[in-house]
Amino acid sequence: MEALLTSTLSVAIAEIGDKTQLLALLLICRFRKPWPIIAGMLAATLLNHAGAAWLGEFISRWLDPKVMTYLVAGAFIAMAAWILVPDKMDDEESPLDKYGPFMATFVLFFIAEIGDKTQIATVLLAAKYDSLTQVITGTTLGMMLANVPVVLLGKLGADRLPLKGIRIACAILFVGLGVSTLLFA
Repeated sequence: MEALLTSTLSVAIAEIGDKTQLLALLLICRFRKPWPIIAGMLAATLLNHAGAAWLGEFISRWLDPKVMTYLVAGAFIAMAAWILVPDKMDDEESPLDKYGPFMATFVLFFIAEIGDKTQIATVLLAAKYDSLTQVITGTTLGMMLANVPVVLLGKLGADRLPLKGIRIACAILFVGLGVSTLLFA
């Protein structure tokens, strides 16, 4: 259960103000059809995070556990620094617009997640915890918790979020995860 809760919380907080959240806002403004967008986000996240979790588990099998502990802790702390850098969003139209909201969302979310903080967090969490199912479920749930409200609420209140404060809180969370990994390994 710890893997599920940590994965959900880590990704939900890391996602606030992330480029995929901005992408969700852009998609709802373009298509105005929330359910195909939400379905596209879910499908892309499940596929992307399943691959990332598998990679994390694979890496953890081949590295010495002590080295893995230091790498995971260091990576969590590095994630804290990375989170403090705001994401930017391109305003260009996507050629995927012609394929409809589900396909545009699926492709754009999948691509946006490659190398993203939440994908790397998924790799790290899968390396740390034994349950891939809980990690994948948790990271996907975290993505949906952060992005579905953006889709459902559209523009309402999006400009009022204190993103700097949220990024700082998220960075503190990742430093805490890094330190706890070192202390409780």
